[in-house]
Amino acid sequence: MARPRKQGEEDNADRAHDEPQFIEKLVAVNRVAKVVKGGKRFGFAALIVIGDQKGKVGFGSGKAREVPDAVRKATDAARRRMIRIPLREGRTLHHDVFGHFGPGKVVLRAAPPGTGIIAGGPMRAVFEALGVQDVISKSVGTSNPHNMIRATLAALTATMSPRQVAARRGKKVSDVIGKQKEYGGPVKKEGEKEE
Repeated sequence: MARPRKQGEEDNADRAHDEPQFIEKLVAVNRVAKVVKGGKRFGFAALIVIGDQKGKVGFGSGKAREVPDAVRKATDAARRRMIRIPLREGRTLHHDVFGHFGPGKVVLRAAPPGTGIIAGGPMRAVFEALGVQDVISKSVGTSNPHNMIRATLAALTATMSPRQVAARRGKKVSDVIGKQKEYGGPVKKEGEKEE
């Protein structure tokens, strides 16, 4: 016989159903040292990327004396910093974009279906957590995971969906897009010359 619930007590199944499912990617764990009077105190720094695979992503870093504590702190920081990114058809970016943070520069390109995620290390973790399935990316200038992730998120926050562009310009979405081919320019009518 199940005991009656007290006021304010939730059923674990109800809580799990309401909460969105996030996936966590551990990008890097470093050993860090703090120099004190008696010598050095060693700890760990963790870098985590978290996302719901439906357009929300965030990253966080945390330091602690033990790895699990550092990971927990990083996860909490990532949950607080989540941002929403507009995706085309829920699988790729709306347009090509460039982003940078410090010495890290990244180029992200939209890709046709079946391309997959062409990205290295930390950038791949961001795309997997975000839910992107087709993208081509290149990182130039740094291999530091912190700078690569920040540059990637800077580029992603610069992407705009046709709906956002239309709202900003006070037009309809159809006016902004026009009739276009899938990955090219405007569709040309028969007999129309290129300018």
